[in-house]
Amino acid sequence: MTQLVTIFGGSGFVGRYIARRMAKAGWRVRVAVRRPNQALHVKPYGAVGQVEPVFCNIRDDASVQAVMQGADAVVNCVGILGEVGRNRFDAVQAEGAGRIARIAAQLQVARLVHVSAIGADAQSDSLYQRSKAEGEAQVIQHFPGAVILRPSIIFGVEDQFFNRFAAMTRFSPFLPVVGADTRFQPVYVDDVAKAAEAALSRDIAAGVYELGGPDRAPFRDLMQTMLAEIRRNRIIVNVPFFVAGIMGRALDIAQMVSLGLFTNTILTRDQVRNLRRDNLVSDDALGLSDLGIVPTPMSAVLPSYLWIHRQGGQYKAIHESAEQLRNSGH
Repeated sequence: MTQLVTIFGGSGFVGRYIARRMAKAGWRVRVAVRRPNQALHVKPYGAVGQVEPVFCNIRDDASVQAVMQGADAVVNCVGILGEVGRNRFDAVQAEGAGRIARIAAQLQVARLVHVSAIGADAQSDSLYQRSKAEGEAQVIQHFPGAVILRPSIIFGVEDQFFNRFAAMTRFSPFLPVVGADTRFQPVYVDDVAKAAEAALSRDIAAGVYELGGPDRAPFRDLMQTMLAEIRRNRIIVNVPFFVAGIMGRALDIAQMVSLGLFTNTILTRDQVRNLRRDNLVSDDALGLSDLGIVPTPMSAVLPSYLWIHRQGGQYKAIHESAEQLRNSGH
């Protein structure tokens, strides 16, 4: 274990998979997070002392430099879906990304992987997408040899996409979605981790790689797939964008006037803007195949974790099997 990688946001959804893969590959892993005591779950990914969570504030130069000392490689997985307190899109996804790349270059770190998102666009009306684009621009400016990964919607055991909507089905016969016709290309979280590992461990060309799975589908179809997996019948209701915009604005105002007592994790105006656009890999983009990775279909993974949302949970399959036996006369 001679090589060291610092993973910013390494205890999060994507970061933990990258941390696990790098530990299995024999690297020492330094997981840089805001709350190390809440990241202890990463320690068993390797041998004793191989994976260590450490404190870091990516808004501070000294803090970033401290956790990068001695690192052979750096991965930045830090990102936010909504602005809360001092965690603003510009501060985290633009300035934070630039700070990490600048200091990595100063310390002569050999390799840098930056996790961005499909849809990053400097001309977008979305603050999220603009900040992602600015972050990419700063990374390329300070560290031209970086590999930038742009995943579509990411799914996996801990995801906040399928799990979130599956949980909503427990309380209503209706399932509201914004942008039912917007198309996505969901990518398995461990495929994203494989891409990061390839960029860190192999001679991969610098540049932007857009990551998507083999399935392309509208939002409505993805919800139908999820409903079939959890064995629930729900009416999918497409919320018009203008209605969703009003809802997002009201929830954003509620967060602002509550002085932190309420955090809008339901729907923001910026998310409504994002949902107006398809989230697909570009036809001419580098992707998983260029990294030697075969993308994992949703059908191979969703059954392994969505069963918890079925009525009866893990026993639902047993009941279905028994019903089939009764109907067949055995």
